[in-house]
This record gives sequence, C-alpha cells and structure tokens, in this order.
Amino acid sequence: MKIAVSSQGPDPTSLVDPRFGRAHYFRVVDCATGQQNVVDNEAGVNAAHGAGTQAVQTLASMGVQAVITGHVGPKAWTALQVAKIPAYAVSGGTVEEAVRAFVAGKLPLVDNAA
Repeated sequence: MKIAVSSQGPDPTSLVDPRFGRAHYFRVVDCATGQQNVVDNEAGVNAAHGAGTQAVQTLASMGVQAVITGHVGPKAWTALQVAKIPAYAVSGGTVEEAVRAFVAGKLPLVDNAA
C-alpha cells in the first residue's frame, strides 16, 4: 500500500504538516517495499484556490491509497472521496513516527472535512 504524509520538510525526520493541500511536501511511502519518494508541493503552497484538490490529483496519479495529515479542508475532502483515498489523522510528530503509527493501526480515520 502506498501512503502519503503531509510534511514540513523533505526528510523522514521532518515534522508532519498539519495542513493537507498547503503542506510543503508529501512523503510517499510504499509500505510493502519501504521505497520512499518526496513530492514538492510548492504549487499547492502558492495556489490561490484548489490546493487540496490539486494535491489529491497529484497523489492519486502516483497510486497513493491513503493519506496521513493533520486536517483536510472541504474541497480536498470531496476530492479524496471521489478518488476513494481515505485520510488518517495525526497531530504532531515526525513523518516516520506517523508511518509507524499507521502501519500499527493506531491512527484514526478522518470521517469529515475539518
């Protein structure tokens, strides 16, 4: 399963970004292989509108099957629902800590836009 974590920096030790669409980076992790990629979300950070929708489109095109973030806005929530990508909530910590918590089944599923 491929997951994407909203991140304040490009490294696994970077803090999770509480924003989804306007996160500076997404760290995409393949839980089966351990392979990781970084997506620079500069376009989303600087977007006037539709940052969350644009982020969902980018991540879906990469085969991401779940996202981990602090909160999801209404437009991003709708886009995630259409793409059938569940979102999981995390508050604080590093990307690698969030991934470990997800793999251990300790993150709650987001059930609505924040």
